[in-house]
Amino acid sequence: MVSLPSFRQVRRLQSVSRSPVLSHFGETISGALSIRAFGATEHFVKTLEYLQDNSVNCHIHAASLDGCRMVLVQLLTSLLSFGAALVTVLVRHSLDPGMVGMVLSYTLQMADEVSLVGLMSVMLTASLVAVERVMEYFNLPQEAPWRNAKVQPAADWPTLGEVTFSDYSAAYRNGDKPVLQNINFKSPGGQKVGVVGRTGAGKSTCALALFRVVEPKSGSIVVDDVDVTEIGLHDLRLKMTIIPQDPVLFDGTLRWNLDPFNEHPDEALWKALEQAHLKDFVSSQESGLDCDIAEGGDNLSAGQRQLVCLARALLRQSKVLVLDEATSSVDLETERLVKQTTRAEFQSTTVITIAHKLHTVMDCDQILVLSAGEIVEQGSPSDLLKIKDGLFFKMARDAGLT
Repeated sequence: MVSLPSFRQVRRLQSVSRSPVLSHFGETISGALSIRAFGATEHFVKTLEYLQDNSVNCHIHAASLDGCRMVLVQLLTSLLSFGAALVTVLVRHSLDPGMVGMVLSYTLQMADEVSLVGLMSVMLTASLVAVERVMEYFNLPQEAPWRNAKVQPAADWPTLGEVTFSDYSAAYRNGDKPVLQNINFKSPGGQKVGVVGRTGAGKSTCALALFRVVEPKSGSIVVDDVDVTEIGLHDLRLKMTIIPQDPVLFDGTLRWNLDPFNEHPDEALWKALEQAHLKDFVSSQESGLDCDIAEGGDNLSAGQRQLVCLARALLRQSKVLVLDEATSSVDLETERLVKQTTRAEFQSTTVITIAHKLHTVMDCDQILVLSAGEIVEQGSPSDLLKIKDGLFFKMARDAGLT
C-alpha cells in the first residue's frame, strides 16, 4: 500500500503523456501529403520520437513500480507464512498435527488473498486516474445556455441584418489581455463590410464574437435591436451563417451535408448548387445529390469544398453572412466564382468579409482596418486610399493595388 500514491502519480503521467503521441500521430496521418510536399518529414519524425520517449519513460517507471509492488507483496506474504509456521513450531506440544496442517494451509491461502487485495488496490488506484481525467472535462467552463426561455427572438429575426458593435471588448480567457478593444461600428442591413489588418490584428475574433464563441468583457453586439448576449446560442447561430477558411464537411451524402435536417426540397438543393456553380459536377455523379462525401471532403478539391459551403449558405438565406477568409486557400477561379455569387445572390444580406487579400474587399461599402485588436481606420475603400500615411494605404501599396 506504500507504493499506491507513487503508482497513481505515474499512472497520471502515463495518461497525460499518451495523448500528445496519439494526437501527433493522427495529425501526421491526415496531413501526410502536406508534410511530404513541404519537406517536413524529419521534423515530424523527431517530434514523434520526443513524445514517444516521454511516454515510454512513464511506462518504464510504471513497470518498475509494479515490479517493486510485487516484491513487497511477496515479501509480506512470505513473512506471514513464516510467522504462522514459527508459531505452530513454538506451540507444537499443545496442537495436534491436523490443527497444524490446517493453520499452515489457511495461512498460505490467506497469503494469496493478501496478494490479490494488493493487486486490486493498485488497479483501483490506476482506474481512479481515468475518473480524474473525466472530472477535468466536467469542470471545464461551459458555453452559455443553448436556449434562453426568457428572451427569444421573433421567428423571422433578423429581418434587416443590421449589425452594431458598441464599445465591444473581449478576451479568450479571464485575466488575459483583450484581443478586441473598444470596437465601435454600425453596418446597416444589406451593407457589405470588409475587415482587414495584419496577422494577429483580431480580424477572425470579430467573427467569433458575433457568434459568441468569444464572450464580451464589456460592450455589446446588437443585431436588429436584439443584444446577442441575451438570447440562447441556438437562436443566435441558427439565424446567421459563416463560411470559414477551412470548409467543414462530414462523412455522408452531399444531400445530408447541404440539408442535414431535410428542410428543403430537391429543387431548392439543385438551385443552390447551380448558383454555387456545382450543378454540372453533381449532375455528372452517378448518385447525384446522394453521392458520397468523405470525412472533411477529402474526395473533393479545395475549391469544390468551399463551393459546397457556399451552396449551404445559399440554402439558409440568412440575413447576416460572414466570410472568414473563405477564399484565402482556393484557386483564382474558385475565388472569382465565390465573389460573383456573393454579389449576385446576397444583395439584401449583410456580408462581413474577413480578408487577408485586400482585392477581395475593394468593392465593399465599408472597410474596418484593425491593428492590435482596435479599429484604427474606418470608411469606404476610396476614402481610406486617400489617407497616404494610413495603414490601409500601406497595405494596398504592398499588395500592388495603388
